[in-house]
Amino acid sequence: MQAAQQAIDTERYAKCIDVSKRVRWDIDRDVIRGRRFDFAQKFLPDGLSRVDRLASLEDGERRLLSQIQGRTYANLFGLVERFIGAKMLEISRDHWLGDQTALEALVRFTDEELKHQELFRRVEALAADGMPAGYRFLHQPNDVARFVLGKSTWAVLALTCHIELFTQAHYRKSIDPAQDLSPLYKDVFFFHWKEESQHAVVDELEWLREDGKLTDEARDRAVDDLIALIGGMDHLVQGQAEVDAAYFTEVCGRALTPSERVKVHDATLGAYRWQYIVSGVRELRFAELLASMTSEYQAARIRTAWAPLMTAENN
Repeated sequence: MQAAQQAIDTERYAKCIDVSKRVRWDIDRDVIRGRRFDFAQKFLPDGLSRVDRLASLEDGERRLLSQIQGRTYANLFGLVERFIGAKMLEISRDHWLGDQTALEALVRFTDEELKHQELFRRVEALAADGMPAGYRFLHQPNDVARFVLGKSTWAVLALTCHIELFTQAHYRKSIDPAQDLSPLYKDVFFFHWKEESQHAVVDELEWLREDGKLTDEARDRAVDDLIALIGGMDHLVQGQAEVDAAYFTEVCGRALTPSERVKVHDATLGAYRWQYIVSGVRELRFAELLASMTSEYQAARIRTAWAPLMTAENN
């Protein structure tokens, strides 16, 4: 557990700035390039969508479900980047009259998150243009951001680090190796990954710096907040899984049996829990960071709170 405030690691912030400059991209020039989605191909790979587990569905139906999940995947990233950008802008004030390299790293981070939100709004418009009417994304980014930003900075930075580490893992392990995805959809997450790589480093630096400010009592309250945030994420994905499964049932082109409808819903919820919660919790770097900042008692509380989610996503 961290005992004192972390010193500013100027060199690591500087490296993030260097990477940001080198990988900088433009939405129209580099990513979209006048293209549309290829709806003859999947959006999300099976390793994330888990549609391959639905043996009763035909190939085209599994492809459609991957596209619905992929549409939600982009919308959820646009949603979380609303509170991530706001939090980074807020904590940048700690560097206003201090380390200007750290300040520049956070300003660049915030600028890139604003661009990513615009990218995902464009993704939603392109998806809507080629998919049947009736899709709904339940959650308003500002409403979710107000809930998240009402928690302690330590907990928000923990959640942010969790998200941006699983973003990296999803691209490297699942999206990049897949050969059957819409080329434009795959490119969206290739370019997103390029800029998120340095964001994960800044997350770590700022989370450790915040941890260095806390008393044991404040950290204990922050652990409560993190448990609440992950619970809130699960509430969010439960609702979206329900409406996405219902949308698929409406537009798939045939009447599903009651058993099939239940299986589609359960598979979608399991996929969302894997995508947005479990895959991040299981990332080694996140586990190492969390362990370094919590006592055994606090770590046990976190494990107990998350245990139902870690098993439920496999059901």
